[in-house]
Amino acid sequence: MTLGFRRLLALVAVFVTAFIVVTGLRTWRSGISLRNLVPSIFTKSEQFRPESYSLPDQAPLALGDVELLSRLNNEYAKLTEAVVPSVVSINTEGIRSEELFDPWYGAQVRNYPTKGQGSGVIVTREGHVMTNNHVVEGQEKIQVILHGGKTYNAQLVGADALLDIAVLKIDSNETFVPLRLGDSSQVKVGQIVLAVGNPFGLGETVTQGIISAKERSLADNQRDLFQTDAAINPGNSGGPLVNLRGEIIGINVAIFSVDKQNPGFQGVGFSIPANDVKDSLFQILKRGRPIRGYLGISKIREVDPTVRAVLGYQGESGVALLSITPDSPAQAAGLLAGDIVQSVNGVKILAAGQLLTLVQRASVGEVLTMEVWRKGEVLQLKATIVESGTATLSPAAKEPMKLGKTRDPESILRALGIQVRDLVLGEQQLGYRGVLVTGLVKNGLGAEHLQAGDLIVAVNNAAIHNAREFFSNLAASAAVQDTSLQLIRGNQGITVTIPAFPREP
Repeated sequence: MTLGFRRLLALVAVFVTAFIVVTGLRTWRSGISLRNLVPSIFTKSEQFRPESYSLPDQAPLALGDVELLSRLNNEYAKLTEAVVPSVVSINTEGIRSEELFDPWYGAQVRNYPTKGQGSGVIVTREGHVMTNNHVVEGQEKIQVILHGGKTYNAQLVGADALLDIAVLKIDSNETFVPLRLGDSSQVKVGQIVLAVGNPFGLGETVTQGIISAKERSLADNQRDLFQTDAAINPGNSGGPLVNLRGEIIGINVAIFSVDKQNPGFQGVGFSIPANDVKDSLFQILKRGRPIRGYLGISKIREVDPTVRAVLGYQGESGVALLSITPDSPAQAAGLLAGDIVQSVNGVKILAAGQLLTLVQRASVGEVLTMEVWRKGEVLQLKATIVESGTATLSPAAKEPMKLGKTRDPESILRALGIQVRDLVLGEQQLGYRGVLVTGLVKNGLGAEHLQAGDLIVAVNNAAIHNAREFFSNLAASAAVQDTSLQLIRGNQGITVTIPAFPREP
Protein backbone atom coordinates (compact mmCIF):
# COMPACT_ATOMS: atom_id res chain seq x y z
CA MET A 1 0.00 0.00 0.00
CA THR A 2 1.60 3.22 -1.08
CA LEU A 3 2.10 6.18 1.20
CA GLY A 4 -0.33 8.38 -0.81
CA PHE A 5 -3.12 5.85 -0.61
CA ARG A 6 -2.68 5.48 3.14
CA ARG A 7 -2.86 9.27 3.56
CA LEU A 8 -6.13 9.27 1.57
CA LEU A 9 -7.64 6.60 3.81
CA ALA A 10 -6.58 8.56 6.88
CA LEU A 11 -8.29 11.72 5.57
CA VAL A 12 -11.49 9.80 4.82
CA ALA A 13 -11.44 8.29 8.32
CA VAL A 14 -10.92 11.71 9.92
CA PHE A 15 -13.75 13.20 7.83
CA VAL A 16 -16.18 10.39 8.72
CA THR A 17 -15.24 10.56 12.40
CA ALA A 18 -15.72 14.34 12.48
CA PHE A 19 -19.09 14.04 10.71
CA ILE A 20 -20.33 11.45 13.22
CA VAL A 21 -19.12 13.49 16.20
CA VAL A 22 -20.70 16.73 14.97
CA THR A 23 -24.00 15.02 14.10
CA GLY A 24 -24.08 13.30 17.48
CA LEU A 25 -23.46 16.57 19.33
CA ARG A 26 -26.24 18.37 17.43
CA THR A 27 -28.63 15.49 18.03
CA TRP A 28 -27.82 15.38 21.73
CA ARG A 29 -28.27 19.16 22.14
CA SER A 30 -31.70 18.99 20.42
CA GLY A 31 -32.86 16.42 22.98
CA ILE A 32 -33.22 13.52 20.52
CA SER A 33 -32.05 10.12 21.68
CA LEU A 34 -28.78 8.99 20.06
CA ARG A 35 -30.40 5.59 19.54
CA ASN A 36 -32.36 7.15 16.71
CA LEU A 37 -29.13 7.53 14.72
CA VAL A 38 -28.48 3.82 14.75
CA PRO A 39 -29.97 2.11 11.70
CA SER A 40 -32.76 -0.27 12.55
CA ILE A 41 -30.93 -3.14 10.86
CA PHE A 42 -28.31 -2.96 13.62
CA THR A 43 -30.88 -2.85 16.44
CA LYS A 44 -32.57 -5.82 17.87
CA SER A 45 -36.20 -6.12 16.68
CA GLU A 46 -38.75 -6.02 19.52
CA GLN A 47 -41.32 -8.83 19.76
CA PHE A 48 -45.01 -7.79 20.52
CA ARG A 49 -46.21 -9.29 23.76
CA PRO A 50 -50.03 -9.59 24.25
CA GLU A 51 -51.44 -7.60 27.17
CA SER A 52 -53.46 -9.24 29.87
CA TYR A 53 -56.87 -7.63 30.53
CA SER A 54 -60.22 -8.23 32.22
CA LEU A 55 -63.51 -6.40 31.57
CA PRO A 56 -66.37 -5.96 34.06
CA ASP A 57 -69.28 -8.28 33.44
CA GLN A 58 -71.88 -6.34 35.43
CA ALA A 59 -73.29 -2.78 35.34
CA PRO A 60 -72.62 -0.53 38.34
CA LEU A 61 -76.36 -0.44 39.11
CA ALA A 62 -79.27 -2.78 38.54
CA LEU A 63 -82.42 -1.36 36.92
CA GLY A 64 -84.22 -1.94 40.20
CA ASP A 65 -81.85 0.54 41.84
CA VAL A 66 -83.01 3.30 39.47
CA GLU A 67 -86.57 2.15 38.96
CA LEU A 68 -88.02 5.60 38.30
CA LEU A 69 -85.36 6.46 35.70
CA SER A 70 -85.78 3.04 34.13
CA ARG A 71 -89.51 3.54 33.73
CA LEU A 72 -88.95 7.06 32.40
CA ASN A 73 -86.42 5.73 29.90
CA ASN A 74 -88.86 3.10 28.64
CA GLU A 75 -91.70 5.61 28.45
CA TYR A 76 -89.64 8.08 26.44
CA ALA A 77 -88.80 5.27 24.03
CA LYS A 78 -92.48 4.23 23.86
CA LEU A 79 -93.57 7.83 23.20
CA THR A 80 -90.96 8.23 20.46
CA GLU A 81 -92.00 4.94 18.85
CA ALA A 82 -95.62 6.13 18.74
CA VAL A 83 -94.86 9.58 17.30
CA VAL A 84 -92.05 9.14 14.78
CA PRO A 85 -94.01 7.13 12.12
CA SER A 86 -96.29 10.15 11.57
CA VAL A 87 -93.47 12.67 11.11
CA VAL A 88 -92.14 13.23 7.59
CA SER A 89 -89.16 14.90 5.96
CA ILE A 90 -89.89 17.31 3.09
CA ASN A 91 -87.63 18.02 0.13
CA THR A 92 -88.51 20.79 -2.30
CA GLU A 93 -87.26 22.09 -5.64
CA GLY A 94 -88.23 25.22 -7.48
CA ILE A 95 -87.24 28.38 -9.29
CA ARG A 96 -86.96 31.56 -7.25
CA SER A 97 -87.22 34.97 -8.89
CA GLU A 98 -85.34 37.92 -7.49
CA GLU A 99 -86.58 41.27 -8.74
CA LEU A 100 -84.18 44.18 -8.52
CA PHE A 101 -85.16 47.69 -9.49
CA ASP A 102 -82.56 49.74 -11.33
CA PRO A 103 -83.50 53.44 -11.57
CA TRP A 104 -82.04 53.64 -15.09
CA TYR A 105 -83.06 50.32 -16.64
CA GLY A 106 -86.22 49.54 -14.71
CA ALA A 107 -87.11 46.25 -13.07
CA GLN A 108 -84.65 43.41 -13.57
CA VAL A 109 -85.67 39.80 -12.83
CA ARG A 110 -83.17 37.06 -12.04
CA ASN A 111 -84.22 33.41 -11.82
CA TYR A 112 -82.23 30.71 -10.07
CA PRO A 113 -82.99 27.13 -8.97
CA THR A 114 -83.58 26.43 -5.30
CA LYS A 115 -83.71 23.35 -3.13
CA GLY A 116 -85.08 23.21 0.37
CA GLN A 117 -85.66 20.88 3.26
CA GLY A 118 -88.08 20.86 6.11
CA SER A 119 -90.34 18.72 8.22
CA GLY A 120 -94.03 17.93 8.47
CA VAL A 121 -96.53 15.77 10.28
CA ILE A 122 -99.38 13.63 8.97
CA VAL A 123 -102.71 14.76 10.48
CA THR A 124 -105.30 12.73 8.52
CA ARG A 125 -105.59 9.09 7.49
CA GLU A 126 -105.98 10.31 3.90
CA GLY A 127 -102.43 11.67 3.95
CA HIS A 128 -102.77 15.39 4.66
CA VAL A 129 -99.54 16.85 6.01
CA MET A 130 -99.11 20.01 8.08
CA THR A 131 -95.92 22.01 7.61
CA ASN A 132 -94.74 25.63 7.49
CA ASN A 133 -95.66 27.81 4.54
CA HIS A 134 -92.06 28.99 4.22
CA VAL A 135 -90.94 25.38 3.66
CA VAL A 136 -93.00 24.96 0.47
CA GLU A 137 -93.78 28.51 -0.66
CA GLY A 138 -92.94 29.04 -4.33
CA GLN A 139 -91.66 25.47 -4.78
CA GLU A 140 -92.62 23.52 -7.90
CA LYS A 141 -91.79 20.01 -6.70
CA ILE A 142 -92.54 18.67 -3.22
CA GLN A 143 -91.48 15.23 -1.98
CA VAL A 144 -92.47 13.68 1.32
CA ILE A 145 -90.25 11.01 2.89
CA LEU A 146 -91.95 8.80 5.46
CA HIS A 147 -90.51 6.92 8.39
CA GLY A 148 -88.70 3.97 6.85
CA GLY A 149 -87.61 5.90 3.75
CA LYS A 150 -90.62 5.54 1.46
CA THR A 151 -90.91 8.63 -0.78
CA TYR A 152 -94.06 10.20 -2.25
CA ASN A 153 -94.82 13.27 -4.31
CA ALA A 154 -97.15 15.75 -2.62
CA GLN A 155 -99.36 18.63 -3.73
CA LEU A 156 -100.06 21.92 -1.97
CA VAL A 157 -103.72 22.07 -0.87
CA GLY A 158 -103.59 25.55 0.62
CA ALA A 159 -101.54 27.84 2.81
CA ASP A 160 -101.94 30.44 5.51
CA ALA A 161 -99.05 32.87 5.01
CA LEU A 162 -99.92 34.95 8.08
CA LEU A 163 -99.82 31.95 10.41
CA ASP A 164 -97.02 30.32 8.35
CA ILE A 165 -98.96 27.09 7.88
CA ALA A 166 -99.36 24.97 4.73
CA VAL A 167 -101.37 21.81 4.08
CA LEU A 168 -100.04 19.16 1.67
CA LYS A 169 -101.71 16.04 0.26
CA ILE A 170 -99.60 12.96 -0.36
CA ASP A 171 -100.15 11.55 -3.86
CA SER A 172 -101.40 8.13 -2.75
CA ASN A 173 -104.64 6.35 -1.90
CA GLU A 174 -103.01 4.50 0.99
CA THR A 175 -104.15 4.89 4.58
CA PHE A 176 -101.62 6.71 6.73
CA VAL A 177 -100.99 6.95 10.47
CA PRO A 178 -101.81 10.50 11.67
CA LEU A 179 -101.16 12.30 14.95
CA ARG A 180 -103.97 13.98 16.84
CA LEU A 181 -104.01 17.77 17.24
CA GLY A 182 -104.23 18.43 20.98
CA ASP A 183 -105.73 21.34 22.91
CA SER A 184 -102.95 23.93 23.14
CA SER A 185 -104.99 26.04 25.59
CA GLN A 186 -104.15 23.43 28.24
CA VAL A 187 -100.39 23.76 27.74
CA LYS A 188 -98.49 24.86 30.84
CA VAL A 189 -95.08 26.43 31.20
CA GLY A 190 -92.64 23.78 32.39
CA GLN A 191 -94.39 20.75 30.90
CA ILE A 192 -92.25 18.19 29.05
CA VAL A 193 -92.38 18.15 25.25
CA LEU A 194 -90.67 16.41 22.35
CA ALA A 195 -89.71 18.11 19.07
CA VAL A 196 -89.48 15.81 16.04
CA GLY A 197 -88.15 16.80 12.63
CA ASN A 198 -85.46 16.73 9.98
CA PRO A 199 -82.68 19.09 11.19
CA PHE A 200 -79.98 19.87 8.61
CA GLY A 201 -81.45 17.14 6.39
CA LEU A 202 -80.27 14.39 8.75
CA GLY A 203 -83.64 12.65 8.83
CA GLU A 204 -86.02 11.97 11.68
CA THR A 205 -84.59 13.34 14.91
CA VAL A 206 -86.17 13.55 18.37
CA THR A 207 -85.22 16.13 21.01
CA GLN A 208 -86.69 16.64 24.46
CA GLY A 209 -87.30 19.78 26.49
CA ILE A 210 -89.98 21.82 28.20
CA ILE A 211 -92.33 24.67 27.39
CA SER A 212 -90.23 27.68 28.37
CA ALA A 213 -92.87 30.36 27.85
CA LYS A 214 -96.21 31.09 26.20
CA GLU A 215 -97.59 34.05 24.28
CA ARG A 216 -94.33 34.95 22.59
CA SER A 217 -94.62 37.07 19.43
CA LEU A 218 -91.93 37.71 16.82
CA ALA A 219 -93.92 40.35 14.90
CA ASP A 220 -97.06 42.45 15.29
CA ASN A 221 -98.81 40.58 12.50
CA GLN A 222 -98.07 37.12 13.92
CA ARG A 223 -100.03 35.08 16.44
CA ASP A 224 -98.60 34.27 19.86
CA LEU A 225 -96.16 31.35 19.91
CA PHE A 226 -94.91 28.75 22.37
CA GLN A 227 -91.26 29.00 23.36
CA THR A 228 -89.39 25.75 24.03
CA ASP A 229 -85.87 24.69 24.91
CA ALA A 230 -86.19 21.41 22.97
CA ALA A 231 -83.41 21.52 20.37
CA ILE A 232 -84.78 22.98 17.13
CA ASN A 233 -82.47 23.67 14.19
CA PRO A 234 -82.83 24.63 10.50
CA GLY A 235 -84.80 21.79 8.90
CA ASN A 236 -87.04 21.28 11.94
CA SER A 237 -89.49 23.83 10.50
CA GLY A 238 -92.92 22.28 10.10
CA GLY A 239 -92.27 19.37 12.47
CA PRO A 240 -94.51 18.75 15.48
CA LEU A 241 -94.05 19.65 19.11
CA VAL A 242 -95.80 16.88 21.05
CA ASN A 243 -96.85 16.34 24.65
CA LEU A 244 -96.49 13.17 26.72
CA ARG A 245 -99.65 11.72 25.13
CA GLY A 246 -98.14 12.03 21.67
CA GLU A 247 -100.56 14.82 20.69
CA ILE A 248 -99.48 17.75 18.56
CA ILE A 249 -99.51 20.88 20.71
CA GLY A 250 -97.53 23.01 18.26
CA ILE A 251 -95.86 23.19 14.85
CA ASN A 252 -92.20 24.23 15.06
CA VAL A 253 -91.67 27.43 13.10
CA ALA A 254 -88.57 29.41 14.13
CA ILE A 255 -85.48 29.59 16.30
CA PHE A 256 -83.59 32.42 17.93
CA SER A 257 -79.94 32.56 16.93
CA VAL A 258 -77.32 35.23 17.54
CA ASP A 259 -75.48 34.27 14.34
CA LYS A 260 -77.95 35.09 11.55
CA GLN A 261 -75.62 33.79 8.83
CA ASN A 262 -75.11 30.37 10.46
CA PRO A 263 -78.16 29.84 12.66
CA GLY A 264 -78.08 27.04 15.19
CA PHE A 265 -79.70 25.90 18.40
CA GLN A 266 -79.45 28.46 21.21
CA GLY A 267 -82.00 26.94 23.58
CA VAL A 268 -84.80 29.16 22.24
CA GLY A 269 -87.25 27.75 19.70
CA PHE A 270 -90.80 28.74 18.77
CA SER A 271 -93.91 26.75 17.83
CA ILE A 272 -97.36 27.71 16.53
CA PRO A 273 -100.03 26.58 19.04
CA ALA A 274 -102.12 23.64 17.87
CA ASN A 275 -105.46 25.43 18.28
CA ASP A 276 -104.42 28.08 15.75
CA VAL A 277 -103.10 25.34 13.47
CA LYS A 278 -106.37 23.42 13.79
CA ASP A 279 -108.50 26.42 12.80
CA SER A 280 -106.35 27.09 9.75
CA LEU A 281 -106.33 23.39 8.78
CA PHE A 282 -110.11 23.10 8.81
CA GLN A 283 -110.54 26.30 6.78
CA ILE A 284 -108.01 25.21 4.17
CA LEU A 285 -109.49 21.71 3.84
CA LYS A 286 -112.98 23.20 3.51
CA ARG A 287 -112.31 26.23 1.28
CA GLY A 288 -108.69 25.99 0.20
CA ARG A 289 -107.75 29.16 2.04
CA PRO A 290 -107.84 30.60 5.57
CA ILE A 291 -110.75 32.78 6.65
CA ARG A 292 -109.75 35.89 8.57
CA GLY A 293 -111.94 38.14 10.65
CA TYR A 294 -112.03 41.82 9.62
CA LEU A 295 -113.03 44.81 11.70
CA GLY A 296 -111.62 47.81 9.83
CA ILE A 297 -109.11 49.24 12.27
CA SER A 298 -106.45 50.53 9.91
CA LYS A 299 -104.03 52.10 12.40
CA ILE A 300 -103.57 51.41 16.11
CA ARG A 301 -101.01 52.41 18.72
CA GLU A 302 -99.97 51.30 22.16
CA VAL A 303 -100.95 53.61 25.01
CA ASP A 304 -97.71 55.51 25.60
CA PRO A 305 -96.94 58.92 27.15
CA THR A 306 -97.65 60.67 23.84
CA VAL A 307 -101.11 59.08 23.52
CA ARG A 308 -101.89 59.89 27.14
CA ALA A 309 -100.86 63.52 26.67
CA VAL A 310 -102.79 64.02 23.43
CA LEU A 311 -105.99 62.23 24.47
CA GLY A 312 -105.86 62.96 28.21
CA TYR A 313 -106.14 59.27 29.00
CA GLN A 314 -105.22 58.13 32.51
CA GLY A 315 -106.10 54.43 32.29
CA GLU A 316 -103.56 51.65 32.75
CA SER A 317 -104.32 49.52 29.68
CA GLY A 318 -105.86 49.69 26.24
CA VAL A 319 -104.98 50.39 22.62
CA ALA A 320 -105.57 53.68 20.83
CA LEU A 321 -107.34 53.71 17.45
CA LEU A 322 -105.68 56.17 15.09
CA SER A 323 -107.69 55.49 11.93
CA ILE A 324 -110.94 53.72 11.04
CA THR A 325 -111.60 52.36 7.54
CA PRO A 326 -114.73 53.92 5.95
CA ASP A 327 -117.77 51.64 5.55
CA SER A 328 -116.17 48.97 7.73
CA PRO A 329 -117.64 46.99 10.65
CA ALA A 330 -115.65 49.25 12.99
CA GLN A 331 -117.32 52.37 11.58
CA ALA A 332 -120.73 50.69 11.66
CA ALA A 333 -120.19 49.85 15.34
CA GLY A 334 -119.54 53.52 16.11
CA LEU A 335 -115.79 53.36 16.66
CA LEU A 336 -113.93 56.62 16.03
CA ALA A 337 -110.32 57.66 15.64
CA GLY A 338 -109.07 58.64 19.09
CA ASP A 339 -111.01 55.89 20.89
CA ILE A 340 -109.13 53.61 23.26
CA VAL A 341 -110.25 49.98 23.28
CA GLN A 342 -109.96 48.73 26.88
CA SER A 343 -111.46 45.25 26.53
CA VAL A 344 -113.04 42.87 24.00
CA ASN A 345 -115.61 40.32 25.20
CA GLY A 346 -114.41 40.94 28.74
CA VAL A 347 -110.73 40.36 27.91
CA LYS A 348 -108.55 43.29 28.97
CA ILE A 349 -106.49 44.64 26.05
CA LEU A 350 -102.83 45.10 26.96
CA ALA A 351 -101.14 45.31 23.54
CA ALA A 352 -101.91 46.12 19.90
CA GLY A 353 -101.01 42.61 18.78
CA GLN A 354 -103.51 41.18 21.26
CA LEU A 355 -106.36 43.21 19.76
CA LEU A 356 -105.44 42.14 16.22
CA THR A 357 -105.24 38.49 17.30
CA LEU A 358 -108.70 38.60 18.90
CA VAL A 359 -110.17 40.08 15.72
CA GLN A 360 -108.44 37.55 13.45
CA ARG A 361 -109.54 34.62 15.60
CA ALA A 362 -113.14 35.76 15.66
CA SER A 363 -115.57 33.85 13.44
CA VAL A 364 -117.26 35.57 10.53
CA GLY A 365 -120.56 36.92 11.83
CA GLU A 366 -119.45 36.92 15.46
CA VAL A 367 -120.38 39.99 17.49
CA LEU A 368 -117.61 41.48 19.64
CA THR A 369 -118.55 43.51 22.70
CA MET A 370 -115.99 46.26 23.09
CA GLU A 371 -115.43 48.53 26.08
CA VAL A 372 -114.19 51.85 24.66
CA TRP A 373 -112.89 54.97 26.38
CA ARG A 374 -113.79 58.21 24.57
CA LYS A 375 -113.09 61.68 25.96
CA GLY A 376 -113.48 60.61 29.57
CA GLU A 377 -116.49 58.32 29.03
CA VAL A 378 -116.57 54.52 28.84
CA LEU A 379 -118.88 53.15 26.11
CA GLN A 380 -120.09 49.65 25.32
CA LEU A 381 -120.04 49.08 21.53
CA LYS A 382 -120.82 45.96 19.50
CA ALA A 383 -119.05 45.17 16.24
CA THR A 384 -119.91 42.35 13.82
CA ILE A 385 -116.92 40.60 12.26
CA VAL A 386 -116.88 40.09 8.48
CA GLU A 387 -114.50 38.07 6.35
CA SER A 388 -111.26 39.82 5.55
CA GLY A 389 -111.23 40.97 1.93
CA THR A 390 -115.04 41.19 1.56
CA ALA A 391 -115.50 44.75 2.80
CA THR A 392 -116.70 47.12 0.08
CA LEU A 393 -115.83 50.72 -0.57
CA SER A 394 -118.36 53.48 -0.19
CA PRO A 395 -120.00 54.81 -3.37
CA ALA A 396 -117.93 58.00 -3.06
CA ALA A 397 -114.74 55.96 -2.90
CA LYS A 398 -115.75 53.99 -5.99
CA GLU A 399 -116.16 57.11 -8.10
CA PRO A 400 -113.08 57.90 -10.16
CA MET A 401 -111.22 61.00 -9.07
CA LYS A 402 -111.21 63.73 -11.65
CA LEU A 403 -107.86 65.20 -10.70
CA GLY A 404 -105.91 63.90 -13.64
CA LYS A 405 -104.20 60.66 -14.59
CA THR A 406 -102.21 58.74 -11.97
CA ARG A 407 -98.48 58.32 -12.45
CA ASP A 408 -97.37 55.15 -14.15
CA PRO A 409 -95.82 52.52 -11.81
CA GLU A 410 -92.35 52.67 -13.36
CA SER A 411 -92.02 56.43 -12.88
CA ILE A 412 -93.13 56.07 -9.25
CA LEU A 413 -90.60 53.32 -8.53
CA ARG A 414 -87.86 55.26 -10.31
CA ALA A 415 -88.60 58.34 -8.18
CA LEU A 416 -88.57 56.28 -4.98
CA GLY A 417 -85.28 54.56 -5.88
CA ILE A 418 -85.73 51.61 -3.50
CA GLN A 419 -83.78 48.40 -4.17
CA VAL A 420 -84.89 45.20 -2.40
CA ARG A 421 -84.34 41.47 -2.62
CA ASP A 422 -86.29 38.38 -1.60
CA LEU A 423 -85.29 36.63 1.60
CA VAL A 424 -83.17 33.51 1.22
CA LEU A 425 -84.25 30.17 2.67
CA GLY A 426 -82.03 30.50 5.73
CA GLU A 427 -83.60 33.86 6.61
CA GLN A 428 -87.07 32.42 6.11
CA GLN A 429 -86.26 29.49 8.41
CA LEU A 430 -85.49 32.03 11.13
CA GLY A 431 -89.09 33.20 10.82
CA TYR A 432 -88.45 36.39 8.84
CA ARG A 433 -90.98 37.57 6.24
CA GLY A 434 -90.96 40.33 3.65
CA VAL A 435 -88.17 41.85 1.56
CA LEU A 436 -84.79 43.27 2.53
CA VAL A 437 -83.74 46.78 1.46
CA THR A 438 -80.36 46.40 -0.27
CA GLY A 439 -79.83 49.94 -1.51
CA LEU A 440 -81.35 53.39 -1.96
CA VAL A 441 -80.74 55.76 -4.85
CA LYS A 442 -79.15 59.00 -3.71
CA ASN A 443 -81.71 61.83 -3.77
CA GLY A 444 -84.50 59.29 -4.25
CA LEU A 445 -87.65 59.78 -2.17
CA GLY A 446 -87.16 56.38 -0.55
CA ALA A 447 -83.86 57.49 0.99
CA GLU A 448 -85.79 59.99 3.14
CA HIS A 449 -87.70 57.21 4.89
CA LEU A 450 -85.75 53.94 4.61
CA GLN A 451 -82.29 52.58 5.33
CA ALA A 452 -80.31 49.74 3.77
CA GLY A 453 -80.91 46.66 5.88
CA ASP A 454 -84.54 47.49 6.71
CA LEU A 455 -86.82 44.45 6.58
CA ILE A 456 -90.14 45.53 5.03
CA VAL A 457 -92.88 43.16 6.17
CA ALA A 458 -96.08 44.87 5.00
CA VAL A 459 -97.50 47.58 2.76
CA ASN A 460 -100.53 49.33 4.27
CA ASN A 461 -100.61 46.56 6.92
CA ALA A 462 -100.94 43.88 4.22
CA ALA A 463 -98.15 41.30 4.52
CA ILE A 464 -95.79 40.95 1.55
CA HIS A 465 -93.75 37.88 0.65
CA ASN A 466 -91.46 38.81 -2.26
CA ALA A 467 -90.02 41.72 -4.22
CA ARG A 468 -92.54 41.48 -7.05
CA GLU A 469 -95.43 41.75 -4.61
CA PHE A 470 -93.74 44.66 -2.80
CA PHE A 471 -93.13 46.74 -5.93
CA SER A 472 -96.62 46.04 -7.26
CA ASN A 473 -98.38 47.03 -4.02
CA LEU A 474 -96.13 50.04 -3.44
CA ALA A 475 -96.60 51.51 -6.92
CA ALA A 476 -100.36 50.94 -6.93
CA SER A 477 -100.82 52.51 -3.52
CA ALA A 478 -98.44 55.46 -3.88
CA ALA A 479 -100.20 56.49 -7.08
CA VAL A 480 -103.42 57.36 -5.22
CA GLN A 481 -102.72 57.70 -1.48
CA ASP A 482 -100.19 57.98 1.30
CA THR A 483 -98.60 54.56 1.75
CA SER A 484 -97.51 53.10 5.08
CA LEU A 485 -94.66 50.59 5.18
CA GLN A 486 -94.37 48.34 8.21
CA LEU A 487 -90.75 47.32 8.73
CA ILE A 488 -88.20 46.01 11.20
CA ARG A 489 -85.09 48.11 11.76
CA GLY A 490 -82.61 46.54 14.13
CA ASN A 491 -84.87 44.94 16.71
CA GLN A 492 -87.60 47.58 16.50
CA GLY A 493 -90.83 47.43 14.53
CA ILE A 494 -91.62 50.82 12.99
CA THR A 495 -93.97 52.32 10.40
CA VAL A 496 -92.94 54.90 7.78
CA THR A 497 -95.26 56.76 5.44
CA ILE A 498 -94.55 57.43 1.76
CA PRO A 499 -96.55 60.46 0.54
CA ALA A 500 -98.89 59.98 -2.40
CA PHE A 501 -97.49 61.02 -5.80
CA PRO A 502 -99.25 63.99 -7.41
CA ARG A 503 -101.34 63.13 -10.42
CA GLU A 504 -100.38 64.20 -13.88
CA PRO A 505 -102.26 67.28 -15.18
